[in-house]
Amino acid sequence: MSVIIQHTFLPADDHEASIAFYRDALGFEVRNDVGYGTMRWVTVGPKEQPQTSIVLCPPAVDPGLTDDERRTIVEMMAKGSYATIVLASDDLAETFDRVQATGADVVQEPIDQDYGVRDCAFRDPAGNLVRINQR
Repeated sequence: MSVIIQHTFLPADDHEASIAFYRDALGFEVRNDVGYGTMRWVTVGPKEQPQTSIVLCPPAVDPGLTDDERRTIVEMMAKGSYATIVLASDDLAETFDRVQATGADVVQEPIDQDYGVRDCAFRDPAGNLVRINQR
């Protein structure tokens, strides 16, 4: 039996800005762009991993959420404390320089962590934390 990660979902409140970050800054390809009414789901992913995708989705659209929960999600996104994804690069310095050059919000420059990982971090346009580890 083999289990893989196929999709993960990150909230996006400005899809064009999010596409620019994931496509232009990180080099991901846009694989799907689906609209439904005023909502939009955009699937992006690394060209080298066609089986793994990130779906940039409307925040707080789950019909089971209360209005208070929706407000909390929007507040957490504004603070940058709602969602995180960890990526890996075979050249962290080059990746950091490329992403930083696009004007992305730098949270942490590349450093060696006490727990044995060298990484850096950015916020995407929706406030999601994007950590990038040295592979």
